[in-house]
Amino acid sequence: MAVTLEQARRVGYTCLKALLRFAFMVANNLVAIPSYVLYLIMLQPLRILDSKSFWYIEGVLFKWLLAMVASWGWWAGYTVVEWGDDVKAVSEDEAMVLVNHQATGDVCTLMMCLQDKGTVVRQMMWLMDHIFKYTNFGIVSLIHGDFFIRQGRTHRDQQLVLLKDHLEKYYRSRNRKWIVLFPEGGFLRKRRETSQAFAKKNNLPFLKHVTLPRLGATQVILKTLVAPQENGTPSGGDIVRKESKSKGLQWVIDTTIAYPKAEPIDIQTWILGYRQPTVTHVHYRIFPVKDVPAEPEALTNWLYQRFIEKEDLLTHFYETGAFPPPQGQTKAISREMTLSNLWLVAIQSFAFLSGGMWYCLFQYLYHCLF
Repeated sequence: MAVTLEQARRVGYTCLKALLRFAFMVANNLVAIPSYVLYLIMLQPLRILDSKSFWYIEGVLFKWLLAMVASWGWWAGYTVVEWGDDVKAVSEDEAMVLVNHQATGDVCTLMMCLQDKGTVVRQMMWLMDHIFKYTNFGIVSLIHGDFFIRQGRTHRDQQLVLLKDHLEKYYRSRNRKWIVLFPEGGFLRKRRETSQAFAKKNNLPFLKHVTLPRLGATQVILKTLVAPQENGTPSGGDIVRKESKSKGLQWVIDTTIAYPKAEPIDIQTWILGYRQPTVTHVHYRIFPVKDVPAEPEALTNWLYQRFIEKEDLLTHFYETGAFPPPQGQTKAISREMTLSNLWLVAIQSFAFLSGGMWYCLFQYLYHCLF
């Protein structure tokens, strides 16, 4: 089949745009990540004198780094529409976020849609696969205090012990408030067949759009971060109404990411921008932690039920292009998530100016010493 001149031009433009975007991403990483590290090295005396202020500054820098990642997708036209409960109402409380996992772009999507949720991004902790430790962003996550978990049955018990120790050591000492995890333990395409076989063997629902979640990390987080008097007790009232401040985890935010035509965005697409502008849809449902059972069997059933509900949400979305309305309502309301281009340009400029400053400083020191 012959390629027309117009098609050749379109392909050439797409390749050139992808090359330029990749070059910008590399340059962005080369200045932003070393600058983040060097700023925090310079601030080590403050860490000793005033740890709270140090981690506040670190959190701001961390949020800016995540905003830079968000900008790569935002400027490519990869936007987000949000549904369900408004998580801004609980952004100052402690919360655990449970997310379905389809591709590497899920993390980028969360980096984008949580940017306008108050202090959430700078005070959040991520649980991610240990392989991310060896990426360009690994040093940032290590400093911030994220937890890298090794998958596989042989590592499972040890990893849960390490997670508990990590939470006790870093979560409250660094004033973390939100913790994000993917309970499925891997990408949908890799785990679906195994999950369906397990479901068939144990007389559980057959799921196509999600997989059955694993209990371990969720249970450790609840045991470690929830105040004992709250877990497993009844609660009442509106789930999105703030309750009086109390020590410990207060909310579980069930987050469901849906891509049009069930075609997830991966990190390569996010960086290179060769896919046409796409709207990703994110649905939130907030549960008071008081409504989450503490006993392993009951917690397992509760967690399974959340992912069965995710299956229903995604089935409805793929059939209609929208999430269903909340129970008792006739219409679902969506909210378009927006980022300020001026703000994104400002933090990108700060990153490149910082990179130039550190380069000039090291050049000056080199000439002074040698």
